[in-house]
Amino acid sequence: MKPAVTIALVPQIRKGPWIYWDDLETSMQKAAALGFPAVELFTPSPLDAERISELCRTYGLQIAAVGTGAGKVLHGLTLTDPDPTARQQAADFIRDMIHFGAQLGAPAIIGSMQGNVPVDFDRELALDWLAQGLDQLGSYAETQGVPLIYEPLNRYETGLINRLGDGASFLTSLRSRNVRLLADLFHMNIEETSLPDSIREAGALIGHVHYADSHRGPMGTGHTEVPPVVEALQAIGYRGYVSAEAFPWPSPDAAARQTMESFRAQFGPFE
Repeated sequence: MKPAVTIALVPQIRKGPWIYWDDLETSMQKAAALGFPAVELFTPSPLDAERISELCRTYGLQIAAVGTGAGKVLHGLTLTDPDPTARQQAADFIRDMIHFGAQLGAPAIIGSMQGNVPVDFDRELALDWLAQGLDQLGSYAETQGVPLIYEPLNRYETGLINRLGDGASFLTSLRSRNVRLLADLFHMNIEETSLPDSIREAGALIGHVHYADSHRGPMGTGHTEVPPVVEALQAIGYRGYVSAEAFPWPSPDAAARQTMESFRAQFGPFE
C-alpha cells in the first residue's frame, strides 16, 4: 500500500475535503518533498495529460486517481437524473475523465456524480439508472486499461448506496467486472458497524481507499482506530493507494505532514 495526497483545482469547492489547492506544480512539489509517491487530482475537466506526465517525471510522482465530481459541482450532472439526456451528458463527462486518467495510468472515481434518488421517483429505478451508467463506463474504462472506481457515500449525501457491503453486492450484479469499490474511511465511520469487518466483507472488490479521520480531518486528529483497518486491508491483500481526502486543517502543509506521519506510523515503510 502507498500513500497519496489530494490536489483540487476547482475553486467552487474551496471548502471541501482536499489537502492541496490552486497551483498544480507547487502542490506536486510539496507532495514529493514530503515523500508522497502519488497525488490524486480533482479537476474541472480533463487537463493536458502530457503536461501532467512531465510534472510527474520531474517530481517522481504517480497519479493515484482522478475525481469526476466537478461534473456535478459545475454542471449539475449525475447518472441518476430523471432526464435521459442529462444522464447521457453525465456519462459523457465521466468518459472524458476516464480517458484523461487512463493516459496517466490512473482510474477515475465516481462519487457525487452517482447522484441521488430523484424526488417522486422510485429508488430501484434510480439504482437501475446507476447500474446502466456503471456498466457502460466500466466497460469503457476496460478498453482504456484502467478500472472504474465507485464510491458509496454516507446517507447525508445520497440515498442510493451507503455501506461498503451493499456496494459490493451492487457491483457483483453488474455486467461489467471492471468496477471497483472505494473504501472512504470518513463515510464508513458514519455508516458501518465495523470498519475492518466491512473491508473484509468487500474483499478484492476494493480498488481505492480514502484516508480521513472520523471528522474528516487528516488522520490522527480524530478518533478512528486505524490499526484494525490496516490489518483488514492486509488480510484482503489490498496493495493500492491510501489517499488523503481530508480537510486541509489546520493548513494544507500541516495536513499533508500529519497524513504522512500517520501513514508511516500505521502502515510502516512503503516502496
